[in-house]
Amino acid sequence: MSTIEKFNEHIMPSYGRFDVVMESGEARTATDENGKTYIDFGSGIGTNSLGFCNEKWVDAVCSQVKTIQHTSNYYYTKVQADFAATLCEATGYSKMFFGNSGAEANECAIKVARKYSFDKYGKDAQRNVIITLVNSFHGRTLATLSATGQEVFHNYFFPFVEGFVNVKANDIADLDEKLAQYKGRVCAVMFEIVQGEGGVIALEQEFVKAIFDRCEKEDILTICDEVQTGVGRTGTFLASEQYGVKPDITTLAKGLAGGIPIGVCLANEKCCDVLTKGTHGSTFGGNPICCAGGNAVLETVLADGFLDTVAQKGYYIWQKLIDHPEVAGVSGLGLMIGISFKTKKAADVCKACLDNGLLVLTAKEKLRFLPPLTITYEEIDKGLEILMKVLEEKE
Repeated sequence: MSTIEKFNEHIMPSYGRFDVVMESGEARTATDENGKTYIDFGSGIGTNSLGFCNEKWVDAVCSQVKTIQHTSNYYYTKVQADFAATLCEATGYSKMFFGNSGAEANECAIKVARKYSFDKYGKDAQRNVIITLVNSFHGRTLATLSATGQEVFHNYFFPFVEGFVNVKANDIADLDEKLAQYKGRVCAVMFEIVQGEGGVIALEQEFVKAIFDRCEKEDILTICDEVQTGVGRTGTFLASEQYGVKPDITTLAKGLAGGIPIGVCLANEKCCDVLTKGTHGSTFGGNPICCAGGNAVLETVLADGFLDTVAQKGYYIWQKLIDHPEVAGVSGLGLMIGISFKTKKAADVCKACLDNGLLVLTAKEKLRFLPPLTITYEEIDKGLEILMKVLEEKE
C-alpha cells in the first residue's frame, strides 16, 4: 500500500492534498519520496521561518529532547522562562500565555477580553461583544470560527458562539456604526494587520488609527491577530510596529517555533493578570521542546539587521512581479505576498508551480508567497523563474 493510499484509508479527508509525499528538507528545499526537489515559497504556511532543519534550530531542539521533553504546567522550566523573557522584551509586552496553535492563542485573547470587562464592569453589563472584520480569519475552533468574518466558513457546525460582530475592513463609518449600535457592550476589537487567508490584504493606516482612537476612549481592548504576520514575516518583528500602534493583546503562532506547534497570547500591563488560577490552561502549552525551538528562532530573527533583510527581500520580489504582463496586482507586506492574475487562476498556477518544483500557496483568488525568512536571493530568483515559466505557458 502506498503512503497516499494509507493516508486516505486512515485519515479524515479534511484537506485538499496534492499527490506528493514529502520525505526530507534542507535549508529552503524539500525533497519528495521520489527524489524530486522543490524550492519552498510556502514554509509550511509561514511556519518554517528558518527553513528546513536549520542547524542552530536542530541543535536546540535535539538538545532539549535529550534533556526533558515535557513536565506539565504544574512545574517550572528554565527554557520556558528564558523564551518568555526574550519574547516579552522583544515585543514590549508584560506577560504571555502559551498554547499550541494560532487558534488557541486567539481563544485565549477572546477569554482575556471578555473576562477583563466582566471583572471591571460586572456580569450584568453584558460587555462581551467582540468586533472583528469582514474577510478576517482567526482559526477553526468554534469560537475562532465564529470570530472569522467570512461566510464561507459559517456552515455545518451550528450553533456558533455568540457575541461576534463584523465590520467592513477599512470602513471607518461602519466601525462607528457598530460601536454605536452595541455601545456599552463591546469589550474588544480584533483584527489582522494583513488579512492572510482573506487575500493578503493590508489594512489602511487611517482605519487602524481609528480603531485605536475609538477603543482608547471607551476602554475597549485591541486584539491584533499576528499569527501569520508576526515573528518578522512583514519586515518588523510585529506588523503592528509599521502602523505605530501597540495593541493591548497580540497573538502569535506559526513561525514562532520554526515548525513545532506553538501559540502565544501576549498581553500588556492593563490586562496581563486577568487570567487567574484555574481560569485557563493548556496541557502542552509552553512545552520545553517548542520553547527551545522558539529560542533558536528568536536568536536568529532578533539579530542585528536580520529584519531589514526580510523587508529588502520582500521589496525585491515585488519589483520582479509588479510589471509582469500577467500580474494584475501585488499585495501584502515584507515576505507575505499576494499575487492576482489577469487571466490565470491562482489554483491552476499553484498546481503548475508544484509540478515544476516550486511550493507556493493560495489565498482566495490570489497566489500567496510565505517563503522562509532565511531564503536567499539565488533561491528567490530560481523560484521566480519557475513562476514566470508557468505564467508563460498557454492554457
